[in-house]
Amino acid sequence: MHDKPMQPIRWLASPHFNHRPEESTIDLIVLHAISLPAGEFAPANVEAFFTGTLDTTADPGFAGLEGVQVSAHFVIDRQGAVTQFVACNRRAWHAGLSEWHGRGNCNDYSIGIEMIGDESRPFTRPQYRECARLCRTLMHQLPAITTGRIAGHQDVAPGRKWDPGQQWDWNHFRRSLAHIKHLYPELR
Repeated sequence: MHDKPMQPIRWLASPHFNHRPEESTIDLIVLHAISLPAGEFAPANVEAFFTGTLDTTADPGFAGLEGVQVSAHFVIDRQGAVTQFVACNRRAWHAGLSEWHGRGNCNDYSIGIEMIGDESRPFTRPQYRECARLCRTLMHQLPAITTGRIAGHQDVAPGRKWDPGQQWDWNHFRRSLAHIKHLYPELR
């Protein structure tokens, strides 16, 4: 039995990005988790937040988000649908104060992928599958990214961020990456 083909990636432009430093080589993927409000998984609020259109008066959980400018390159919803918000050659604002292997400012050289989820419920099979496919595609297009250069937000901002957290099964994800490589060898 073969997996279904990768779903098309929807484009929804975020104004929350800027240019990467000229000398930057994109060589890291940072995985995140988000739910807005906390514990709710409908993608519409995340999309509004990343596009700067979130009505922060619509829910008490949004109160601290007024004026916050955040984005990621991609969001993967619970059904596995992928939306892109920022072009990969641009710097999305996803990692904040961060460091990876002694290098600060991870936004300068990373791709941010948000999974809609939280700390209390497991991520879905479609999210693992589509995240693995997306990572393999990015690794094919950006050869400095290897499987050892995929980290969680908690790894680049320890003590400050929890995501994707204990609910993200790294072993399952690595198996998904290996499976995608087997099905699509052209994606390295």
